[in-house]
Amino acid sequence: MEENELKRKKFRFRLSAFQIILLGFAGVIFFGAFLLCMPFSSKNNTFTPFLDSLFTATSAVCVTGLVVYDTATHWSIIGQIIILLLIQIGGLGVVTVASSFALLTGKKIGLFGRGTMKEALSAPNVGGIVRLTRFILKGVFTIELLGMLVMLPVFCNEYGANGIWMSLFHSISAFCNAGFDILGTKNGNSSSLTAYSSNVLINLTIMTLIIVGGIGFLVWDDICKHKFRFKKYRTQSKVVLIVTAVLILLPAIYYFCFELTSLPVGERILAALFQSTTTRTAGFNTVDFASFSQAGIALTIFLMLVGGSPGSTAGGMKTTTIAVLFAAVISIFKKHEDTEVLNRRIESENVKQAVVILFMYISLFMAGGAIISQVEDLPLLTCLFESASAIGTVGLTLGITPTLGVVSKLILIVFMFFGRVGGLTLIYATLAGKRIQISKKPIDKITVG
Repeated sequence: MEENELKRKKFRFRLSAFQIILLGFAGVIFFGAFLLCMPFSSKNNTFTPFLDSLFTATSAVCVTGLVVYDTATHWSIIGQIIILLLIQIGGLGVVTVASSFALLTGKKIGLFGRGTMKEALSAPNVGGIVRLTRFILKGVFTIELLGMLVMLPVFCNEYGANGIWMSLFHSISAFCNAGFDILGTKNGNSSSLTAYSSNVLINLTIMTLIIVGGIGFLVWDDICKHKFRFKKYRTQSKVVLIVTAVLILLPAIYYFCFELTSLPVGERILAALFQSTTTRTAGFNTVDFASFSQAGIALTIFLMLVGGSPGSTAGGMKTTTIAVLFAAVISIFKKHEDTEVLNRRIESENVKQAVVILFMYISLFMAGGAIISQVEDLPLLTCLFESASAIGTVGLTLGITPTLGVVSKLILIVFMFFGRVGGLTLIYATLAGKRIQISKKPIDKITVG
């Protein structure tokens, strides 16, 4: 009896997959913050305030790129290595990294572990999840290595042997959509890639890494399996690729026509494509966003909120969420009973989830921006930009991050964490163990619109 009672208690207190994901990210963030606040992590060998270390660790693990200290000038080589490791763990996902160690040591992964891996990767089912994880790990390190090798001649030519570290750091940071750079400051602010705005090789390589990291691991799987036979791809992969292409090309046309008119045509095309790509969670920039018009900043905020795709290194609401919401609107205009995407019917549960995600992101981003504006006495649009950058895990800034106070930093820390783990993960982690209500209340109508 006692043994059975003990088993029941163990079962009762076992964490759900969503809670493991949540606690895993939180644990890595706090451990990283502890390491970064130590004297060996800073160049002047002094303690870094814990709040600033926590902000940096959260930004790294949540692959955001917002910083209170310039990465190149404040952090020592040890501090930079810690940040890069946090970026890699955050990009792959804590569960994926833990699973990779289990696979390397030959440890058998049980059904619960596979279920957790499934949720972490946004995979459709548990079957083949170990094979998919192996495929992801091989793909990630191969792509990051290739990105490093391509950028090596440019950085080594400019920085000598240190160019190897520069190439590796920026390759991993770009692939993980993190936006951290170690290129120093310009006019007191992080320079990002502004010095390379006309360098075709650096621009194209970083853009490719951002896109490949942001489309999602399931899309990789489809591309490797079916090559260019687009019709055989999963519906999700088709949606991701179509929406990604649209969200790169259309904003690039706007940036080219209205925001970057002072640049030569060749550099202008490159800058327009780069800014359009990086705004959806990557965080690098080759031009100063502070020079954009209010319309340009508003468009950038929208792109930052959308973010990348499910099961990728990117954050944000996700391209699929926007696609489902758009499809739901079209279905209403066409008077269709069901929401349809590419001749496939979408479950009503997916539409509900998309609406919830949109509501959470918009309400949090607006509230956060308004509070920061009041607390810091800064223009609302500037603060909304910062708020969207954090919750979309982008890392772009109009230059106010280092000057923010404690309250504003805490808001951005919470937003970065929310943006990386995802709103639905937080909801399901909170509601774990609660039964679904199946009782039906009397139906009634409410007039809307």
